[in-house]
Amino acid sequence: MSQFVGSAIDHLGIGVSDILLARRFYKQALAPLGITLMMSIDADPPQSKPRRLGFGSADKPFLWLHEAPIPSSGAHIALIADSREAVDAFHAAAMAAGGSDNGAPGLRPRYHADYYAAYVLGPDGVNLEAVCQRAT
Repeated sequence: MSQFVGSAIDHLGIGVSDILLARRFYKQALAPLGITLMMSIDADPPQSKPRRLGFGSADKPFLWLHEAPIPSSGAHIALIADSREAVDAFHAAAMAAGGSDNGAPGLRPRYHADYYAAYVLGPDGVNLEAVCQRAT
């Protein structure tokens, strides 16, 4: 187990160039991690597409997407996976959803001996990581 426990971050927001494309990609890519689309906030007045999308698990969204003139390219978001199998499933689902491989599932001992992760670039270049930091 890592010595780094807990987080002070409540939620993150990232800009995307196409909210509908992002919704499809993130729904599919994050499902293996138990992260689902929890909220869709419409524009005021309502339009044909949502203004913000909130993804999360348990009882609250923590990853918010919004359409932006300049997307959040270069952002890196690491999400907790409960197992190495979940990391593998995330990578496969994200690739099937149209992501680009940015690091196949595997150990990353430069961080620590049990750091098992996979990296995929989303539609706007956001580097999504799924990581399991437990020994198996």
